Order: sequence, then structure tokens, then C-alpha cells
Amino acid sequence: MPIYLTQLIYLHPGQTAVFEQFEALVLPLLAQYHGRLLLRIRPTSVTVIEQHIEQPDEIHLLEFASSADFERYLADPQRQEFLHLKTQSIRSTFVIQGTKI
Repeated sequence: MPIYLTQLIYLHPGQTAVFEQFEALVLPLLAQYHGRLLLRIRPTSVTVIEQHIEQPDEIHLLEFASSADFERYLADPQRQEFLHLKTQSIRSTFVIQGTKI
């Protein structure tokens, strides 16, 4: 059964370029693990209608064929090589996991 992940991503100030480098290196790996980036948004104060939490720097909606595929993606050795870029650029991430209804 497919799983869906929504990530609210909060970056360290001044680390957008490092984050973009990390994304450019790891997002292409998704397909190897039956994953897809369905949506990638950079919300702005103009596009947010209402909020009761801190505005994230980016929002991602991902789909994986299974939880096992997602776990394999997380453990991918090539992805692991670049985790230092993630650590350097991302302050925090809020992940919501669900299924399509």
C-alpha cells in the first residue's frame, strides 16, 4: 500500500543554497526506491491564507510504494554520503505520514 509523506522543512538562516545542493543530490534517488516527489512548495506570506505554526521554508509531498521502500531510501549509501549537507542546512522538519483515502 502506498504511503504519503508531507514534510514541513525549516532551514537555518543563509543555508538555502546548501539545502538546494542536498536536494539536487538526493531527490533523483527517489525513483530507485519507488518514490516520487509529488509537490514541492516554497510558501510566502502572500500565499499563506491562515497559519498557527511557524511558516516552513519548503513543503514537500512524497509518495512511496511502501514503508519498506521509504526505509530503503533513507538507508541508501549515496544519500548517506550527503547527510552532512542536510544537517548543515535544515534546522528542523515536521513529517506527517498518511495514506490516500
